Amino acid sequence: MTTYDYVVIGAGSAGCVLANRLTADPNVTVLLLEAGDRDTKPEIQIPPAWVTLLGSEIDWQYMTEVEPGLANRQLRQARGKVLGGTSAINAMIYIRANAKNYDGWQAAGNAGWGYEDVLPYFRKSENYQGEASKFHGTEGSLAVSALSAPHPLSNCFIDAAVSLGYPRNPDFNGESQLGAGFYPLNTKEGKRHSCATAFLDPIRDRPNLTIATGAQATHLLFSGDRVSGVAYQQNGVMQEVTTDREVILTAGVFDSPKLLLLSGIGPADQLRALEIPVKVDLPGVGQNLHDHLLVSVGYQATQDVPPPAPDSNLGEAGLFLHSQNRTDAAPDLQLVFLPVIFVNPAFARENAQGFTVLTGLVDPKSRGHLQLRSADPLAPPRILVNYLQQQADVDALVTGVKRTRELLQAGAFDPFRGEEIAPGAAVVSDDAIATYVRQVSEAFWHSVGTCKMGNDPLAVVDDQLRVRGVTGLRVADASIMPTIPTGNTHAPTMMIAEKAADLIKNSTH
Repeated sequence: MTTYDYVVIGAGSAGCVLANRLTADPNVTVLLLEAGDRDTKPEIQIPPAWVTLLGSEIDWQYMTEVEPGLANRQLRQARGKVLGGTSAINAMIYIRANAKNYDGWQAAGNAGWGYEDVLPYFRKSENYQGEASKFHGTEGSLAVSALSAPHPLSNCFIDAAVSLGYPRNPDFNGESQLGAGFYPLNTKEGKRHSCATAFLDPIRDRPNLTIATGAQATHLLFSGDRVSGVAYQQNGVMQEVTTDREVILTAGVFDSPKLLLLSGIGPADQLRALEIPVKVDLPGVGQNLHDHLLVSVGYQATQDVPPPAPDSNLGEAGLFLHSQNRTDAAPDLQLVFLPVIFVNPAFARENAQGFTVLTGLVDPKSRGHLQLRSADPLAPPRILVNYLQQQADVDALVTGVKRTRELLQAGAFDPFRGEEIAPGAAVVSDDAIATYVRQVSEAFWHSVGTCKMGNDPLAVVDDQLRVRGVTGLRVADASIMPTIPTGNTHAPTMMIAEKAADLIKNSTH
């Protein structure tokens, strides 16, 4: 049986970073397991083509269970099944979230996770296409670029926001997150810059790194209370490897807890019900699931709208704001402007030209959970996010729709604004907007929290990312986030992996 120092499970945003950092030591051997295949699909590299990747063969194609708060609909949960993971299929927006998010993590008992602690790890990954500063690094592996040719309507969006009193923000990852501006993107020379491109491609020839694709982990191996290896299926054949040091789960918010559960780590009653032997009764595994939620407001244009630039990610500009007047918290709303019609299919019109704002709830109070569907490691898990189960979430999105409408009615849009096609002129009252929100909202695909970091009864990992109750096992991906950051989760996931690499290197084995 082959032995490695480390086995990293999942070659997504976190796994690619970890494989790179750990193998920088030539005396360390790493096996990186990825259930998907190589990132050779041409559409991966074309920024506006990300919408064609959803539901494709490089998407896990996960769906939620019926969501009671969303008119009993099931929502897509897009997740990349390919080298690069979701960084190969996402909309490439690079947002670190708000300093208050990380200070909140630290205040909850997670030492070393405050904003000043994690900022160096954000900078470490970053190859910022601008000047280095306190907030930006220019020597990292991942390109962070500005749009080469912003769409005229995206400029209208920012001008409209400023006319209503929102600050113009030239850098969402700088001094302040509030206000309107263009989103920085993970693109380079007009192409997507995924984590596989940034962190794996330059080091593929390292003799101490083995990358296995088409390799789906099925369960962890144990030696007493120590995780000693991993079993995985590749090309229909079961294989096992052992580790001298650690196994690190970077399989993401759904598959990291799923693998723990399949291995007997989780709520004992759930495991026994599926006749899975209990290794560690850890009630928090799969709990604390939460996500951002998006609702669309779309207008038809009164004149021809030029197509976005070839390197546009479509969601070019944005606005961070509070649904209520307060300065003591991070913003709870994130708007994404698209110079195209991008609304629920029920409102779509053939060949319509126009523009859309996706209004996102980025500080949700509702919590859901993940469970195994069966003991079959290849079966998808049961995912219930419990969107909009808290009235505060509904209220925030209703306010968000009203603020979005105000913005799109501003003078900057007068030359272009035609009929509102979603939600439509008849949807006016708060109750009507709330019904619309429940009927058409879609996931932002930012789910987090299922292997929560902390020291409370539902915590799965400690602040060193070690899984409680066993040794030799860590989780280092979006599943460890105790609360969701107010912004896109790709950048924070890479930060977690950067910090995890240092925690691992500095630990004794």
